[in-house]
Amino acid sequence: MLTVSNVIERFKLEIITGKTGIHKPITSIDVSRPGLEIAGYFSHYSKERVQLFGLTETTYFNTKLTDEERATRAQLLCTNETPCFIFTDDLIPPKEIIEACENANIPLLKTSNTITNLMFYLTDYLEISLAPETNVHGVLLDVYGIGVLITGESGIGKSEIALELVKNGHRLVADDNVEIKEIGKNVLIGKSPELIENLLEIRGLGIINVMTLFGASVVLSEKRIMLNVHLEFWQEDKEYDRLGLDKRTKNILNSEIPSKLIPVRPGRNVSNIIEVAAMDFRLQNMGVSAAREFNERLIAHIRSKDNGGK
Repeated sequence: MLTVSNVIERFKLEIITGKTGIHKPITSIDVSRPGLEIAGYFSHYSKERVQLFGLTETTYFNTKLTDEERATRAQLLCTNETPCFIFTDDLIPPKEIIEACENANIPLLKTSNTITNLMFYLTDYLEISLAPETNVHGVLLDVYGIGVLITGESGIGKSEIALELVKNGHRLVADDNVEIKEIGKNVLIGKSPELIENLLEIRGLGIINVMTLFGASVVLSEKRIMLNVHLEFWQEDKEYDRLGLDKRTKNILNSEIPSKLIPVRPGRNVSNIIEVAAMDFRLQNMGVSAAREFNERLIAHIRSKDNGGK
């Protein structure tokens, strides 16, 4: 759960009053500048949001309102759902807001940051901290700049493949358990649980620390997941995609990412296949598709044969 104290610690905010309320939860990723509310319009007051006061809000509150209006509107701003107030630009909060926050046990905070700067970084922080999250059994690596999530049943060799990819110069993000946050539609960020960060479990060898063995350049704290490679044991009676025209996806939370099904059997160099899959994914994002090009050639060849036979 995200609380006001987390925001205070992250942005080094000064507490003016309301210290007893710093453990209040923050539930909204949005922040508000309550200009309309200061002017007296409370019909759509977003009271569950962090409230920011910049020079405009503070000056209007101090100069355009009567004493009675300042006291009344300060009380209306302070609700049970309001997590905190933050005054930016080293502004001094009006005494009416200090008193209202004190009475309602709402943290009143202050920073030297500009309001534009704080809004940008605070919104980004809240989006990530409050994003929907889940855990997936698999391995996450950065392969040629592409976040590749390798999944498959236990014992198929995901960690061994990850080790080979790391030896080839790619970077490990997480092994066995991947923590995933959805910070936007089809935008998934994966990282490792702190307990197993930088570690790989190799059956018959045990736990190894890849950063200690290969250096800091082979690990990454987090990565956007762009491609899923799902491994399964080769089934002789199953027809696998040979052209690359099948469009598979994997659903994680409310997002979809492209997925490739790779059958595993002795003699196949799966790590090389994953490297090629990542490179091909990059090319497809640039509009280059070998499968589509082959299909177009095949259609053109068939048409030329048909025309020649007439």
